[in-house]
Amino acid sequence: MSRADASIVKRFASLKSHLERENPTLIDAIDGFHKLDEVGYRTGLIDTDDSYAMKISWWPLVSVLGVFSAGKSSFINSYLGKTLQKTGNQAVDDKFTVICYGESEAGRTLPGLALDADMRFPFYRISDEIEKVTEGEGRRIDAYLQLKVTDSEVVRGKILIDSPGFDADEQRTSTLKLTDHILDLSDLVLVFFDARHPEPGSMQDTLTHLVEHTINRQDSNKFVFILNQIDTAAREDNTEEIVGAWQRALSQKGLTAGRFYTIFNKDIAVPIEDDARRARFIEKRDSDMQEIEDRIREVEVERAYRIVGAMEKTAYNLRDQAIPAISRLRKLWAKRVLRADAIVLGCFALAVLGGGIVTGSLGAIGALVLGMFTDPMALVGTIAALLIVALCVHFGLRFIIASWMHKRLQGSADEPYSKGFRNSTRFWRTVFSSKAAGWNRGSRRAVDEVIDQASSFVEALNDRYTNPSGKPRQET
Repeated sequence: MSRADASIVKRFASLKSHLERENPTLIDAIDGFHKLDEVGYRTGLIDTDDSYAMKISWWPLVSVLGVFSAGKSSFINSYLGKTLQKTGNQAVDDKFTVICYGESEAGRTLPGLALDADMRFPFYRISDEIEKVTEGEGRRIDAYLQLKVTDSEVVRGKILIDSPGFDADEQRTSTLKLTDHILDLSDLVLVFFDARHPEPGSMQDTLTHLVEHTINRQDSNKFVFILNQIDTAAREDNTEEIVGAWQRALSQKGLTAGRFYTIFNKDIAVPIEDDARRARFIEKRDSDMQEIEDRIREVEVERAYRIVGAMEKTAYNLRDQAIPAISRLRKLWAKRVLRADAIVLGCFALAVLGGGIVTGSLGAIGALVLGMFTDPMALVGTIAALLIVALCVHFGLRFIIASWMHKRLQGSADEPYSKGFRNSTRFWRTVFSSKAAGWNRGSRRAVDEVIDQASSFVEALNDRYTNPSGKPRQET
């Protein structure tokens, strides 16, 4: 029987309904995540109102990040073919705006709560994470997020996120938390810079967070760097100098490879009087825009593979990292408990004997012991009392050591396993086992099945999106 809360079961049903319309191939992946959830519940790694499936975005996700006045909102309006986002040279929106398709609700703006409470979106329960960073801010989720609905066909089946200026509000910790969350979940990240400011010295924080911190990621190929509003260089015809300045700035942060796009919005572009120069700028702009739009169209396919990859990665992490880490911590805890038992009870015994020596009452102690052997009831009572004292000492030490270790895990490399460690040190768990609680033959078999299923899912996706043989597919 499933240990998941009713709310989780309901949300899984909603997710299945969504996938039946958008990508039926991934429906089986939900069952894989469900198996991993059950193992997570048994081992205590996740709560029953949580799910590994909630840690990813099930909709293809494209994020637009960058500095103020880099033309992010203008780009989005142009891409949508509709004026949805406010534009301007100053900060016009201090929230992350999630844009999705909706024919009947087109044009509506919904509060951040609509995102925080829906597991299909990439910000499900993000208020909990914000609360961990800044106490009280989690209850102000509407100050950070909003949902906008558009009937533009280009976003059907995908999500677009427009970020506030990256250097907004003195780089608020909570804003950076949301930014990092977006970077992790996105299938494609468009990073915008402003060609009108060719000296990027004032944007070092942005460059550091969006370039230096991302180039070594395994998914670094999903980052696309765009120098927007390059039309401002048309009069001096110094595009190469501006691009060179930005490339040098990026190379200082470690970005020495990758494509760097230069675009501008034709609707608000600076007039270019020279016909040949105008044609050259437009041709380059159209070529780069075509490549960017091609990348955006590909995210649906990339998302399908990324979900399967996330499921497989979670399974491997459970089996090869989380469980060994919990077992190691539990073994260390048991060793410390038994050592503390020996020390405390040994000191108690020495105190009794030592007190007898000091007071010269060894004879009295001997008489008491002799009396216990001649009176069975006294013997039983004494043994029971000693056992109760020993058990109280033992369980007290267990609790104290577990609490101390759990506190020390916060902020350490083992913090992700702290819940599992707590679950493995409950008062009814024996100290004479090094296995993580809830990890048994059935749990391992379930995880191994998910790993095997991941390969089958990839084959199914390959069958859907590729055709190496070139033969016509058989209709099913």
